[in-house]
Amino acid sequence: MSIDVNRRCEAARQVVKAAVQSEKLTPATGQNLDRWLTESYYSEYRSQLLELVEREAFDVLNNLFWERIPFGTGGRRGPMSEFGSATINARTIAESANGLAVYVKKSARPEGQGAPGDVPLRAVIARDTRHRSTEFARLTASILAAHGIQVYFFPEPRATPELSFAVRHLKCDTGVMISASHNPPADNGFKAYWSTGGQVLPPHDKGIINCVDATEEIPSIDFDTAVKEGKIVILSPQSGLDVDRDYINAVCALSLSQARQIRILYSPMHGVGESSIYRSLIQTGFTNIELYEPQRAQDGSFPNVPDHLPNPERSQALQPAIDYAKQHGHALVMASDPDADRLAVAVRTAGDQFVCLTGNQLGALLADFVLSKRAANGTLSPKHYLVETLVTTPMLATIGQSYGVRVFRDLLVGFKHIAATIDENGPAEFVFAAEESVGYLAGEYCRDKDACVAALFGAELASELEAAGKTLVERLDELYQKHGYFHETQFVQVCPGAEGSDQIARMMQALREQTPATLGQLEFQSVRDYKRHVIKSLPANTLLSELPQPSGDLLILEGKLGPCQVSLAGRPSGTEPKIKFYLFANTPADMPLVEAKSTAQQALVQLQAALQEWLVSNS
Repeated sequence: MSIDVNRRCEAARQVVKAAVQSEKLTPATGQNLDRWLTESYYSEYRSQLLELVEREAFDVLNNLFWERIPFGTGGRRGPMSEFGSATINARTIAESANGLAVYVKKSARPEGQGAPGDVPLRAVIARDTRHRSTEFARLTASILAAHGIQVYFFPEPRATPELSFAVRHLKCDTGVMISASHNPPADNGFKAYWSTGGQVLPPHDKGIINCVDATEEIPSIDFDTAVKEGKIVILSPQSGLDVDRDYINAVCALSLSQARQIRILYSPMHGVGESSIYRSLIQTGFTNIELYEPQRAQDGSFPNVPDHLPNPERSQALQPAIDYAKQHGHALVMASDPDADRLAVAVRTAGDQFVCLTGNQLGALLADFVLSKRAANGTLSPKHYLVETLVTTPMLATIGQSYGVRVFRDLLVGFKHIAATIDENGPAEFVFAAEESVGYLAGEYCRDKDACVAALFGAELASELEAAGKTLVERLDELYQKHGYFHETQFVQVCPGAEGSDQIARMMQALREQTPATLGQLEFQSVRDYKRHVIKSLPANTLLSELPQPSGDLLILEGKLGPCQVSLAGRPSGTEPKIKFYLFANTPADMPLVEAKSTAQQALVQLQAALQEWLVSNS
């Protein structure tokens, strides 16, 4: 640096230090800024950074530097900017790619995994339709190739589950998906995958972050040069690597029924789902399916999705397609998020109304469908198993137990934990997995949730039911009558930036330190704390037992309200600046269904109102 720039940097450091002391900047912001002002490998951003410090744009600086983006439940994800440690930009993507490459090179290949020892390490890279995804994917490929890793690269946007499939299919040591899933248009992210095809788990995530933190110089090679030299291989039928075909074939091979007559309207929500979901349904014989044209074009602004929020969990996001389906006679509306790993379904019912199924409801329907088909064809045994997370409906476990299979449900949020459970317990006996956020998986072909296989099963089940004069909603009521009524809801508080992070921490601390024994008329008997690994009784707050793994920032309170079993779970989101609360109620199977629905639904309305009031008073 020139003498003038050195002086400006030193002066800027003093401004930052004073701003931290006067609480205009957070301590974390000060530490991250100091690093960007002093370390040479941030020099390309120095002039922009100095300009912000010199005009004391402290709010902007706090937003850009209040944290170093961690590996959360879905990798590194956040708002995009030109620079900043708390945002997704070329620098944080490059650091992520470099840290991943360094860590993979340092880590010995587990025996039997990856390519043979005399073959270079391998990686595969994909991206979705978001803004800058192509830029970030090419940058990642160039850095991995410069590290001597053989890179396979999808030339067009593809689904996250296809990336997971490709890691295993190409015998890669790692994979990267550039995506922010269902986040707003301003966001993007970096998902790292291990040789299993699952997202990285401890200790790999911490190992990668440590390598990111140690980054000084980042090697790179021109993308096109690397392609010419064979260091980056473009995946295509012409290269002899038709991963698209092989992935679709793997999904289609899981078909469980020949029923195909249901009329479907499908929306990819401006994402990649046409290349996976639509293609697989067409290949398996669903000819009565229409693409919802207003949301068909691949566009990272998501222009024709309400509020530009392409999250299929939100019924508002499905409403334009539902309105179209009402007018044109479709029986089902299906929609996937931009990277096509989540699927939502809306069902035409009596009076030409549509009901949006929750992730828990669709999960229960699909689980029962898969189990019933496997039982009927003689491929189900007590060794087989279902997997779900701690905040997914307990109805899934009840259904699994009725078929005599094992159920694993003590899992933290994040499909990577489901993937690890599949590998730990043997994929050959794995039947089905679900999480409440409209994520599902079956089969052995990948290790991430996949809207493609969920759409196939959902379409087959709906077709069979239509032939019998029923709908998915009516089938769900039959399951409730058999297993009891299960009702779930959730509410979310968005808390952005450093101040929001502190607010979330205060809420969790209040729940942990001042756990309510009652909320409204609901009485809690116990609380499970997965951070402190204890189960305590309420209201005495005495230790009942130690709580083994998993370990995470999750609290679950359990109690009763009349005949209802009621639970409340709270956790910070691992991918967005939110705190999430999950509410559960279920009634006995012998209670009349109309009464059961009213009782459970009223219980959760009361619980949510009382919880919100309690949070205002205690955090």
